[in-house]
Amino acid sequence: MITPFALSGCGRATGPVVAAASDANVDAMRQDWRTLLAPEAEVTLTLEPLRKTEAEWQASLSPAAFKVLREEGTEPPFSSPLDAEKRPGVFACAGCGLPLFTSRMKFDSGTGWPSFITHIPGHLGTRKDFKLILPRTEYHCIRCGGHQGHVFDDGPPPTGQRWCNNGVALRFVPA
Repeated sequence: MITPFALSGCGRATGPVVAAASDANVDAMRQDWRTLLAPEAEVTLTLEPLRKTEAEWQASLSPAAFKVLREEGTEPPFSSPLDAEKRPGVFACAGCGLPLFTSRMKFDSGTGWPSFITHIPGHLGTRKDFKLILPRTEYHCIRCGGHQGHVFDDGPPPTGQRWCNNGVALRFVPA
């Protein structure tokens, strides 16, 4: 039997996680994220909304990225190389370049999608999603509104959260 979470594009976290973080470590991750941003990194740090027409989005994104970011699709599990990315750096929105997560926030959830225990404060917005009948919390880039994924309460301590992200919605910027 397929559960609603299996259909959601992000199943329950079952894989090994990185060394447990403390509350102080998580606060430091949230505040010191710029330490993993390369000096010449091609990202944006403005939170000013980015608006484009559907045609402009289609011209600037791959078909897979457009489906996820603009149509709230889900990429197949284990299809993104970012799931296995382990280098120090920052994960930015593939739509607008706003940094959303860092490598210090990432853990191996075993679900086949890049997963994080927290995010860069003020860079993501959330809302309830009822597409699969059961409510889920989906999140979007605060700058361009691009759909990133869903947050679940089955992550490792201390947050207990798993920010389950579509890899095609992200771009990795090495430190």
